[in-house]
Amino acid sequence: MEFKYDGGGLAKGGSVTLYYDGNKVGEGRVERTVPMIFSADETTDIGREAGTPVTPDYDRHSSVFSGKINWVQIDLGKDDHDHFISPEERIKIAMARQ
Repeated sequence: MEFKYDGGGLAKGGSVTLYYDGNKVGEGRVERTVPMIFSADETTDIGREAGTPVTPDYDRHSSVFSGKINWVQIDLGKDDHDHFISPEERIKIAMARQ
């Protein structure tokens, strides 16, 4: 999956392109993203859904992928990263959540 962030701050949207074995198989749009904080039980699941399902079409138990995943690549690219928060902002968030 490739996500091209619109930029311009936190929680903006972007375009999504989905690939399978290097071939483009779909594309769409995400209107907005989560600004800063995820719940502790939501993770980047690969091959199964361990947290909240993204669609009611399946549940945590029926979403296990039975194939083989050869690799996963996460690339931040060289685009503008103005949506990243500074270490100082991270400390403020952590302190606010105590």
